[in-house]
Amino acid sequence: MYYMLIYKTVENYVEKRAPYRAEHLGYSNAAHARGELFMGGALADPADTAILIFRTESPSVAEEFARNDPYVKAGLIKEWSVRPWTVIIGG
Repeated sequence: MYYMLIYKTVENYVEKRAPYRAEHLGYSNAAHARGELFMGGALADPADTAILIFRTESPSVAEEFARNDPYVKAGLIKEWSVRPWTVIIGG
């Protein structure tokens, strides 16, 4: 099953994330290497949302990821949610 982790970012997120970016990317790449995180990235113009797609049996994997993400811990994410994503084409 696919789950979409949706982040709503703080104002000036792109500038504020710089000190935490390497740690966040390392954390994300580890989840990808384990086969949990399928893909992820930020929306642009404006950069106010990021979406990470998880392919797991339970939404708890994405929820745990969010709770421990360096960006969340640093206060760069003002809200997050996990939603099941029904894939019709691809995947």
